[in-house]
Amino acid sequence: MVGPQYDLVGNPLGAVRATFERAAAAESGGRDPVAAFRSKDWGASEVFRSFLFEQGGLDKVPLLDASNLGLIKPNTLVRFRGMVQDMLGNEFYAGAFKDGSTWRTNKFTDFSPFAMPHPCDSHLWERHLFHCVPVPGQNSWTLESSPGPDLRQMANCLTPEQREKRKRDGDDVAMDKEDDVQIPSSSAEMPASENVPQMNGNDHHIPGSSFSCLVKIYDMPESQVKLNDVAEFIGVYTFDPELAAPNDNSDDIMFDLIEDVTAQLPPSKVPRLHCLVWRKLSSVDFLAKHPAVEPLPSLLKGIRQSLLSHLTLVLGKDDLAANCLLLHLLSRLRTRVDVVTVGRLSLNFTGFNRESVSIFGKQLNTLIQGLMPYSQAIPLSIEYLNTATLQPRKDNKSGRLVTGVLQLPQGAHLTFDETLLQSGSLASKGVENTVLLKNLMESQMVEYDFEYYKLEMATDVQLLTLSEGKSNILPSDLVVPFRPSTVSAVNATSEELESWRWYLATVRSLPQSSEPEIYQTIQDEMVSAMRNDRSLGCTELSRWLTMAQITASSFGEKSLSLEHWQMAKELERLRKERMQ
Repeated sequence: MVGPQYDLVGNPLGAVRATFERAAAAESGGRDPVAAFRSKDWGASEVFRSFLFEQGGLDKVPLLDASNLGLIKPNTLVRFRGMVQDMLGNEFYAGAFKDGSTWRTNKFTDFSPFAMPHPCDSHLWERHLFHCVPVPGQNSWTLESSPGPDLRQMANCLTPEQREKRKRDGDDVAMDKEDDVQIPSSSAEMPASENVPQMNGNDHHIPGSSFSCLVKIYDMPESQVKLNDVAEFIGVYTFDPELAAPNDNSDDIMFDLIEDVTAQLPPSKVPRLHCLVWRKLSSVDFLAKHPAVEPLPSLLKGIRQSLLSHLTLVLGKDDLAANCLLLHLLSRLRTRVDVVTVGRLSLNFTGFNRESVSIFGKQLNTLIQGLMPYSQAIPLSIEYLNTATLQPRKDNKSGRLVTGVLQLPQGAHLTFDETLLQSGSLASKGVENTVLLKNLMESQMVEYDFEYYKLEMATDVQLLTLSEGKSNILPSDLVVPFRPSTVSAVNATSEELESWRWYLATVRSLPQSSEPEIYQTIQDEMVSAMRNDRSLGCTELSRWLTMAQITASSFGEKSLSLEHWQMAKELERLRKERMQ
């Protein structure tokens, strides 16, 4: 165990080195004591995991973003929450080498902290590279869930003597302790306005983004991190303009081994994070106050009624629309059976015009932003369809994935405003974008263009359309004519919003099952309905079942009952009655 003299936040590499040397000493009986450490943690990650999650250290680790980039010292421990925008493959590096009689490690750094003798015994290890960006459409309330220390306030509280000492510490190559790693610091004490670089420059791979991070993960099985995953990465932060262009004549073996897959992500513009610990994030992880209570139906029913009442007010006291919207917000893709997606419930509110969108559409978007972790509102016009870059594509010249609007994390919510559509002609790009949107609606798949071939990738995105008539571009599962009766002033308290967020995240994660007898009864009713109405098809019957299952979940129930089935049927009857 690393002794208390090590600052795991301020000097993580010192702890890495100490654990490595102790592990190597324990293996010293063999000819090659570090051979066993290839693709394996020797105890360093466990030290940090214990500190972060068992000893309350997570709140002491700053959260890296564009606003505090100039306030964080290089080679310290940071957290970064983001989406995997591109997977850059693997990189070989000199993971360990023998310096005289001592084995040293280069793990969790881009360069050797010690001069590597030539020749020397060494081991080539491998790490995985991921280009990560802030989650598209991430709403501001999610940032409150894990803020970390206030770096600006800490900097303002420093006395002149402390600032001078910190500056000397940043400029001093040698660390105070004998066991600390010697790593040069770069401009750690420059004012934030001077120290923050022009992040990503004019990187066309990330339209509209001003910040990203190159994450390097160690000792990870293949395919454990996937494209578009949202995760929290905790590791050693490096930012050094001097690493942007190493000399061609450099004798550093580390530079000789590193592949040039990140040439367009120079360290002067894109910070590196050498990951010690990482975890995938779900909606629950973004809740500021995560109540440690069992989601009993009695508790969830009360929150359900509160949320439904608020949705009804937002939608001008349209009860039917509010009930359908609740089911839509609780829907998620549960499974795929061939080309059939089970669990999705896209929604199309008709009867909207530009005036009503400016009132109810605005209220609805504000509420969705306050409830969902990631959401975007898209004004759908002919011009937008003809010009927007919806499809992600691979730039084979740079080897990078160029993001598109439809490169989204699981659980994102999109609201399309079709009231802006007017008569006009779609260009070829407009037609392609229309096909992409229709495919997303019908199959929850997004086609990625890899230049020489195209690949469909599964997603799980909630889709809401506001239109005057039934949308022809975006064929939704559920079409509901919107009929408000009043305009109400709607304001939710922060406590209510927190309660509703917890409710939505909890209910969406509930498993769903039912007894065979219930399914048999439902199946018999479906067969009877098809006999009475020949226009009914498998798609509609599947939607009925989805609505019933979500209804059961909305009450906190994990199994479908005949009562929930009847409630879904009644909702469908009212909807069809309004459609006539």
